Amino acid sequence: MSTAAESDDGTAVAEPVSGGTLRAFRHRDYTIFWLGALVSNTGSWLQNLTVPYVIFEITGSAFWVGVATAAQFLPGFFGSPLGGHLADTRERRRLLIVLLSVMAVLAVGLWWTWESGSRSIAVILLLVSASGLVWGTTLPSWQAFVNDLVPREDLVSAVSLNSLQFNAARSLGPAVAGLVIASFGPGVAFGLNAASFVFVVGALLLVRVRSQVAGGIAPKLVSGFVEAVRYVPRQPGIAVVVVTVGLVGLLATPAFGFTVVFAGSVYDVGPLALGVLNTALGVGAILAVPVVVRAKSHRGLAGSIRGGLLLQGGAIVAFGLAPGFVTGALALVAVGMGFLLTISSGNTAVQLIVAQRLRGRVMAVRLMVYMVATPIGALAQGSLSDRIGPRPTMVVAGVLVLVVAAWFLTRRGATQLARVDDPEDLSVT
Repeated sequence: MSTAAESDDGTAVAEPVSGGTLRAFRHRDYTIFWLGALVSNTGSWLQNLTVPYVIFEITGSAFWVGVATAAQFLPGFFGSPLGGHLADTRERRRLLIVLLSVMAVLAVGLWWTWESGSRSIAVILLLVSASGLVWGTTLPSWQAFVNDLVPREDLVSAVSLNSLQFNAARSLGPAVAGLVIASFGPGVAFGLNAASFVFVVGALLLVRVRSQVAGGIAPKLVSGFVEAVRYVPRQPGIAVVVVTVGLVGLLATPAFGFTVVFAGSVYDVGPLALGVLNTALGVGAILAVPVVVRAKSHRGLAGSIRGGLLLQGGAIVAFGLAPGFVTGALALVAVGMGFLLTISSGNTAVQLIVAQRLRGRVMAVRLMVYMVATPIGALAQGSLSDRIGPRPTMVVAGVLVLVVAAWFLTRRGATQLARVDDPEDLSVT
């Protein structure tokens, strides 16, 4: 494989590394953090499934499911600029401990609210929004922190395994959520999520970081973020990833929330089956991991992104047209595969290209685009579903994803997408 070092001006350049998907596990600190994050993210997926489930049970409306998705993502858009600034100017391990502890308190609040008998949509969405705001502040440090745990020659392995961890949690969390909701109710699911933060905070207390934030004069919040925003379009490989991530959030990601709508109003199945639908997404993502890391060089990420879009679009159309629960679940496996191919490959490209001094802020820009696109897409698709039905809505969304993929098959689109395979881009001065 190849990874990226930096030239004297902070621009990413390539340096060779040997292959091996599991290389990052050779490092004690990365392994500890990976395991703690797996448990915590599994808990988060319990909540991510339980919130839209209870909202749909209370309202019976796909639009309100879209509102719940917006409450999870949109506040993070406003937290990301501060999060990117903190990721580049503060010690990330300590910052993560503080922010994740705050999220744990909010998770306890959501559990207590439900257990106290409150069925107020406003209170639930307020707590979910507060958690989304903190999570948006946390994410730039979370993603940049991987770089602090392994040497640069193992960064590709670390990023790939981080994607594997997240999607393993996506498989485990909904499966556990379906079982827990059916057997014990939503309150226990909320409680398990709150408890899961103990593992990731404990892991952070145990690890030692290899690198710190970049030296020199610390950038100011506003001017530093403006610098990152200006940097993105001057790095074509990063720019095309940011645009693609936004389109995925707008068109494809809302399908994840629609599993609740399909389970309740199309397939007429209970929480266990709902858990299976969401588990199918995670299983598909895990199956895609070997494809993401199959190449023996940095080259090939563009093909993974393009193939992921084609697979996502076709699978979302198939999900909308699926005649029954089983065929719908199989389509969601393909949706999960396509999503992981696109998002993980794009994330790897950004991590390899971005200058170290801008890492946290550029990750924040990418996350902000995704966080604002996803709730817009969820609200639009939820509203459309209430008017024309969930099946036609999914078909329309899938066709639009295919249109994006078709653009990247044209000569101009392919040329632009090829820049993600160019970690030696020296266009920034």
